[in-house]
Amino acid sequence: MVKYIGSKRALLPWIIGVIETIHHQEAVHSVVDLFSGTARVGHALKKRGFYVISNDLMSYAHVLAQALIEADAHVYSRERLEPVLRRLSALPPRAGWFTRAYCEQSRYFQPHNGARIEAIREGLEAEAQGDPLLRAILLTSLMLAADRVDSTTGIQMAYLKQWAKRSYNELRLEYPPLLPGRGQALQGDALEVAKGLEADLFYLDPPYNQHSYLGNYHVWETLALWDRPQTYGVAHKRVDVRERKSAFNSRRFCREALQRLLGSIRARHLVVSFNDEGFFQAREIEAMLRDWGYVRRLTRPHTRYVGARIGIYNPRGQKVGKVSHTENHEFLFVATHSREVHEAVARAAGAAAD
Repeated sequence: MVKYIGSKRALLPWIIGVIETIHHQEAVHSVVDLFSGTARVGHALKKRGFYVISNDLMSYAHVLAQALIEADAHVYSRERLEPVLRRLSALPPRAGWFTRAYCEQSRYFQPHNGARIEAIREGLEAEAQGDPLLRAILLTSLMLAADRVDSTTGIQMAYLKQWAKRSYNELRLEYPPLLPGRGQALQGDALEVAKGLEADLFYLDPPYNQHSYLGNYHVWETLALWDRPQTYGVAHKRVDVRERKSAFNSRRFCREALQRLLGSIRARHLVVSFNDEGFFQAREIEAMLRDWGYVRRLTRPHTRYVGARIGIYNPRGQKVGKVSHTENHEFLFVATHSREVHEAVARAAGAAAD
């Protein structure tokens, strides 16, 4: 998966363990991942046999979910895709607008890789032949390959002053980690999408502060849309970063948005991820979940992303901010209509603490 702030990579065993505890007590067949991001959680759930419905507002996230959640590896097998990936990899480099914006005027990728990204992105539409899932798989392979040779600390609000060691490597397309079986990938505002869905369990990992995922990962959005956007600033962000705002990124509107969302969900069980750097304190989220019946808060310490640990630097390489803390606390709130599930989660949490 691509590097992602707020990624649940290190927390994945914990999250999946909680959901499987619920499943063992009261069978869970379908799970909605309403803010799917890189689809890491949904992918892990699909791997364990759950039927997953992923949703996200960002185009790059929808592409990842189409490949990692909706596509069936039996249909899009390694044997079928590897010849396509070899043809795309053999395309001659094509240095154009993407290379200028993101490799020369800014420095997210070295120009030799930027030109290859550009050539492959242009070529994959013809290879997809109008098949949206095949297109998403090829684009996912390209995104994963580009992420392995980028020169950032994991977010695209800035890039490193000196080229990262990995950026010198040659871009390499690989078969993405597709899974057998079905799933569904949606793209829309969570507040609207949730109204039309029903499942055994909803997993929510909403934005928790003012920093938008579009701003943090604008290069992936451009790679997905391939729309030659107008950009601004040293980081060459898309201009629509200023316009495409989420209520969950606003201290003023986030409470109402979360309350509306919780009121529209149709499910027996709800698992909510949050942390202590967000707009809400833990007790506030617990209060909003009271209508669900039984609520349990689980807590884990977690190391912050690398950019937060090394500090803040300007484009000249001068440190302009101090590191306030290197660790935060991640919360999982389990809300359920079942007393038995509530007690099972509590027992499992107690056993883990021991």
